[in-house]
Amino acid sequence: MRMEFDALKKRNAMALQDIKAQGKKIVGNFCTYTPKEIIYAARAIPISLCAYDESPIDAAQKELPRNLCPLIKASYGYALAKKCPYMNASDLVVGETTCDGKKKMYEMLANHKDVYVMELPNMTNKKSLKLWSKEIAEFKEFIENKFKTKITDEALLETIKIYNQEREIMCELMDLSKANPSLIKGSEIHQILFASDFIYDKQEKISTLRSFIDAIKESTPPKEHKKHILITGCPSGGIYEKIIKQIEDLGADVVAFENCTGTKNYKNLIQTDGDLIENIAKRYLKIPCSVMYQNNDRGEIIKSMVKEYEVNGVIDVVLSGCHTYAIETNKIKIASKEVGANYMSLESDYSKQDVGQIRTRLEAFIELL
Repeated sequence: MRMEFDALKKRNAMALQDIKAQGKKIVGNFCTYTPKEIIYAARAIPISLCAYDESPIDAAQKELPRNLCPLIKASYGYALAKKCPYMNASDLVVGETTCDGKKKMYEMLANHKDVYVMELPNMTNKKSLKLWSKEIAEFKEFIENKFKTKITDEALLETIKIYNQEREIMCELMDLSKANPSLIKGSEIHQILFASDFIYDKQEKISTLRSFIDAIKESTPPKEHKKHILITGCPSGGIYEKIIKQIEDLGADVVAFENCTGTKNYKNLIQTDGDLIENIAKRYLKIPCSVMYQNNDRGEIIKSMVKEYEVNGVIDVVLSGCHTYAIETNKIKIASKEVGANYMSLESDYSKQDVGQIRTRLEAFIELL
């Protein structure tokens, strides 16, 4: 199944130019805060641009500081190197004012691509909802003008329903690991979560996931009980091999991802009655990202997930230079221990230099569980 998703990703990367030849527009985005419903309702294709490997970082470091987050450097490096088919095909790139590093990167990226930046509030109060609703409404108007189209209420409602279906089935996929023993490896869930983000045909994605989930439920479950690990923190794409894969090699299971690859991207549905723009704004402001002031929901969510997934250990992944997640580590440590889970913070980047050190730390951590 993982190979099927990888094949879909490669096929869709190769088909981008054909899609553009059909007159469809490609909108690249970097963050889970991007209101993709607006893009999809305009009959454009939203595609993730975040980079998860170190190959383009050398190019980026000619203009960006070395101690910046590797995700930002890699993303910008791909724009400079022109080796990412998704970045190259994008007619528009959308960013949000999340972290300071990204904001400054967007300024530089605008020299290479057409960039639209949305002002994301740093709080989740009523003023923030009003601001974010206004930003989404203005983004809708911008997309309509740029692509010479009209986003009707009917099209937006239909798109919201499609994305709600996607969120529901992605959550159902992640729930497969609630069983003990888990019905699916964490590495496989991660690869599907990661690869499926590049599948722009939502119905194809939903159908493929439905078949996979049904097949897993009907298969013979594993017999061996393993220690359960929850991954939280920064996006885990760039550190998959040296953290998630090594956890499994050491005999434990990654059963949950409380990060942008996992639940942050798919929890919470959008209400389909009332003001649709405000409903979209409400849903996205519920994302418990560390960039938000008084981000207390994240700790409560982790405590709930520890219980639901019978988690033994929480590993907080912090990418080098990501100050907001680094600051929250103590808060997450306290939350984890309150529900009986061991905790470890791991700071890393996309290089392979610390693979051995990380393995030693993971081995010691798993032995304590």
